[in-house]
Amino acid sequence: MDRLRIGYALTGSFCTFAESFELAKRLVAAGHTLIPIMSFNSFNLSTRFGTAEENRERLKAITQNEIISTIEAAEPIGPKKMFDVLLVAPCTSNTLAKLAAGVNDTPVTMAVKSHLRNSRPVVLAISTNDALASAAKNIGVLQNTKNYFFVPYRHDSADKKPMSMVADFSRAERAIDGAMRGVQVTPLVMGPVGEG
Repeated sequence: MDRLRIGYALTGSFCTFAESFELAKRLVAAGHTLIPIMSFNSFNLSTRFGTAEENRERLKAITQNEIISTIEAAEPIGPKKMFDVLLVAPCTSNTLAKLAAGVNDTPVTMAVKSHLRNSRPVVLAISTNDALASAAKNIGVLQNTKNYFFVPYRHDSADKKPMSMVADFSRAERAIDGAMRGVQVTPLVMGPVGEG
């Protein structure tokens, strides 16, 4: 994969932040430039997975760039053609719903809208407890919308959370490479953790 300018967006699925940070490290180590973008919730909320300040500082340290954290700062992404690809990792059901409906009221949704004006790819790494319930229709809409691509995903705890799906972050690089060629990598839906 050529060295890319990647918009690296996080939304509020805090339980997958550790995996997202590891992915960001791999992408930087591979020579890609990452510009971080955070939704209002991911930027401001502290949880058992880290304080807001810790998460912001970790992301800045990995990417060596300032975080886009306002709608105003995200709006020029498209006009300035800032990114080759925009990755949302993790992407919550809330963000999925907004993207499917064309709503842009957070820095991340504005970034996606602005980026799409150039017909450039957006890659989504979903993390949602209702992927096979109320969020399913939004996943379906976006899987059938031009310039949207998905990191392959799987059940993260089929016995305890039967409707929950989470992206397999180990396959994100392949998903980005495919998106840059206009191809959705497959298989899209993986077996449970430990399979496939």
